[in-house]
Amino acid sequence: MKKQARKTRQPNHRMRWRFVLGFWMVCACLLLARAVDLQVVQHDFLAHQGDIRNLRVEPLAAHRGVIRDRAGRPLAVSTPVVTLWANPREALEHPEQWSRLAGNSVVTQKDFARKVRRHESREFVYLERGLAPEAAKQVLDLNIPGIHSLTEYRRYYPAGEVSSHVVGFTNIDDEGQEGTELAMDDHLSGHSGRKKVVRDLLGRVIQDIEVLEPAEPGEDITLSIDLRLQYLAYRELLGAVQKHKARGGSAVVVDVRTGEVLAMVNQPAYNPNNRGNLDTAALRNRAVTDLFEPGSTMKPFTVAAALEMGMVTPSTTINTHPGTLRVGSKTIRDHRDYGVIDITTVLTKSSNVGTSKLALAMDQQALPDYLERFGFGRATGISFPGESDGLLPLRSQWRDVERAALSYGYGLSVSAVQLAQAYAVLANDGVKVPLTLKKVDGIPQGEQVLGKTTARQLVQMLETVVSRVGTARRAQVPGYQVAGKTGTVHKVVAGGYADDNYIGLFAGLAPATDPRIVTVVVIDDPRGEDYYGGLVAAPAFSNIMSGVLRTLHVPPDKPEGLLAGGPDPEDRS
Repeated sequence: MKKQARKTRQPNHRMRWRFVLGFWMVCACLLLARAVDLQVVQHDFLAHQGDIRNLRVEPLAAHRGVIRDRAGRPLAVSTPVVTLWANPREALEHPEQWSRLAGNSVVTQKDFARKVRRHESREFVYLERGLAPEAAKQVLDLNIPGIHSLTEYRRYYPAGEVSSHVVGFTNIDDEGQEGTELAMDDHLSGHSGRKKVVRDLLGRVIQDIEVLEPAEPGEDITLSIDLRLQYLAYRELLGAVQKHKARGGSAVVVDVRTGEVLAMVNQPAYNPNNRGNLDTAALRNRAVTDLFEPGSTMKPFTVAAALEMGMVTPSTTINTHPGTLRVGSKTIRDHRDYGVIDITTVLTKSSNVGTSKLALAMDQQALPDYLERFGFGRATGISFPGESDGLLPLRSQWRDVERAALSYGYGLSVSAVQLAQAYAVLANDGVKVPLTLKKVDGIPQGEQVLGKTTARQLVQMLETVVSRVGTARRAQVPGYQVAGKTGTVHKVVAGGYADDNYIGLFAGLAPATDPRIVTVVVIDDPRGEDYYGGLVAAPAFSNIMSGVLRTLHVPPDKPEGLLAGGPDPEDRS
């Protein structure tokens, strides 16, 4: 019986083994079939699905062009920075990971949660922009799903506030907002590229696949500015503004032959690297945008018109007695009764009566036409954002009082760069060249707007203004012959002219025997004891011009010993 039982159980045991073996063979066949299906039949489809989940096309940042001074010194450069961004949809899948941001000073847990939830339907939102790599690393090392980074560029300005008005600045998107950054934005801006990368499950780039479109950096720009002279002019202007408690000021230094602006500074200034508490009024490049009546600095051009028309010569005499001149309802006054003086002395003593008589002896349109030749009433060609054209009235009929006022600098408005360009015409033998803030090679083609002989006569006459008997002795430069003119004007306010608000001016050139440099200094509303141009602007001119000539190694044209002697002049205009 027992043997019979064993015989009946034996087939059941074999059947179980056969069943198990068959089951595993079927599973193996199914797995093999599935593997063939995945690896062969659906390979292309699945590979594509994997790629679209891990491959990303990312932008390649293009750095902005460098702005340099004429010697190649950097004025604006781009430095790489890190921008953190988030994919809200991805981040919301792992809210338990957000606690890692607790105590983080770069991206706080609260701010991250707020931005992610506010933009939950989006796939991109900025967290922080323009971070230093070290700061961004504090967040990226936390490996929080949904937080990513990209490389951008931020502008840095090595010269800071010294060149701020010329160079300007960009916004957070690296777009020019002021100055050269705005004027040359199309050239300075680069073109971003694209690259294909592989990201892991945490969104980190683990492999660069290929560059789809290379980034194109912006074009480098070389300005005419000489950074050495820019620092010099900035220091002297700042000192003058502070000394005389002025509201502001400007200074412009120009190469008379090429029209290149070698220095352009203003007060107040600002630091483009730190604009946190920026006063928007400080953004203005006053030398280009702000207009003022030029006062006595306009008298050389009145005399130039009279000389050019053959009305007078430098030695022609004119009677200014009794120091006043009645024109219509207005009485024009000199500082004193100079009596009968020659035309040169009209400039030396800055006689309003003398220049008024010259203007009234001309045809009505003669003086305005000559002033227009020098560039008054039109842009200088400097191509700077916000440049003012100035104001030179166009009238078919001029009243006598208007012509007289025009002769000594009232009734028209100019900018500092316009005044510098006009004096550059005198210094350049009557040839006017457009002003430029870009470095030029060679001497540009100019326009002869004044006779060469007349221009040289004017320079010689203006040398007397800076002599010991003129109104601008404080503009003298040791070792150099200087020619120039002071100006002091009442500021225009609502309803007319202010009684106690002035603008002090000096415009001059050197060396007078072979002019190379023109410098204009404007001191706006000095509130100290002095306000005359010969007292507030002329000393700053002297310091700036002295430094410029020596820095550029311009040979002296006057023995040092000839500067001493004689009583102080009035220093007024």
